[in-house]
Amino acid sequence: MKSILSALAITAAATLVLAGCSAGAPAATEIKVAYQKFGPSQQLDHHMKAVKEAYEAKHKGVTVKLVPIEAQQNDYFTKLALMNRASATAPDVMYEDTFMIKSDAEAGYLAPLDSYVAKWADWKQFPDNAKQAGAGDDGKIYGVSMGTDTRALWYNKEILAKVGLPVPWAPKTWQDVLDAAKTVKAKAPGVIPINVYSGKPQGEAAVMQGFEMLLYGTQDKLYKADTKKWTVGSKGITDSLQFVKDVYQGELGPKPEQALDTTVGNTVSNEWLPQGKLAISLDGSWVSGTWLPTGGTPWPQWKDVMGVAPMPTQNGEKPGMTSMSGGWTLAVGAKSAHKSAAWDFVALALDKDNSQKFDIMSSQIAVRKDVSNDKAYLASNPTVGFFSKLVANTHFRPATTDYPKVANEIMVAMESVMTGQQTPKQAASTYDGAVVGIVGKKNTSK
Repeated sequence: MKSILSALAITAAATLVLAGCSAGAPAATEIKVAYQKFGPSQQLDHHMKAVKEAYEAKHKGVTVKLVPIEAQQNDYFTKLALMNRASATAPDVMYEDTFMIKSDAEAGYLAPLDSYVAKWADWKQFPDNAKQAGAGDDGKIYGVSMGTDTRALWYNKEILAKVGLPVPWAPKTWQDVLDAAKTVKAKAPGVIPINVYSGKPQGEAAVMQGFEMLLYGTQDKLYKADTKKWTVGSKGITDSLQFVKDVYQGELGPKPEQALDTTVGNTVSNEWLPQGKLAISLDGSWVSGTWLPTGGTPWPQWKDVMGVAPMPTQNGEKPGMTSMSGGWTLAVGAKSAHKSAAWDFVALALDKDNSQKFDIMSSQIAVRKDVSNDKAYLASNPTVGFFSKLVANTHFRPATTDYPKVANEIMVAMESVMTGQQTPKQAASTYDGAVVGIVGKKNTSK
């Protein structure tokens, strides 16, 4: 009995000693930060590494574990959703596309940030539209914008001049764009006349840079926000698919096997444009970020070789041009056990200095007012002014939870047309039926 009591006493003493050693010691905390890392362009990866270093220096006892997800956009969304299903794998901070905010918030993946932004002095630097980009259907804020973008026509001035087209080039209609591509095909063998992203492997790039850049140049819209109805039976949808057919079945674009390669976006910006293999590309404001010294393919000559022109409306209708805008946010995971620490990372990553560094490095259109007015930012890239002006005539994807499903049907329709499996009318009809199946007939209209 005595030996048992002695043993218990020793155990109790040891427990007290251990307790004494841990009393007052800060608990080790680790936050996981998940983001996309895809292709040669590594600007976001550089940004996250720099913020991690600054954050850990400022927050002793907190470790940041970076979780770069090497995947094309649609695969990134899938992998991020899989991570979010379990607390053990769910990230504390995540790189979140604005068009996924509503559906991911509804799925329970994102934590509301209203209590944090209410106390954040920097929040006043974000204009209302930038704030709303991170809002859910319930009106709560779930993401803080990192920047925005617009889309237009990039063109190689040397190639266009060689084939006799005017430089600066300023097409007024869709036919002007197709005619220029036909001229390049006839007079510059070996050069791809035009690239328009299309098909399921390109995911949202096909939908935004391709289809919606066309559709919003017609008299129709994808979704009527005032009536909350999706458009079906639309001439604009058929005409947009006809343009895709003209490019691919007219042999004005990349070969279908090239266009349907998941890495074609990187090929466009890192090979075809710098190497003079592509004349015209319907693409985003961020493309030149690849060619900066911090980009994946530095190309000092791009400022002299590349030109930009607004995408015209179908027949030159007012305002004569169209664009699409999106953007990405940083969000905090709903399953995070360290939400305050995660928010501190978001606030640091998107303060004035870090936002400006990222916007310059990745050729983003700044959303923070203090960055967009900064002289260093304005002087960082000769296309900043051009792409920023397009915001006045830009459009945004429907901010609904059904949009990702509808977007998938757009990809299917584009691919069926570009590969010759369906005519534009057939593909549009198939699309209409799919949309009715997704949202219900009562939520559609012509």
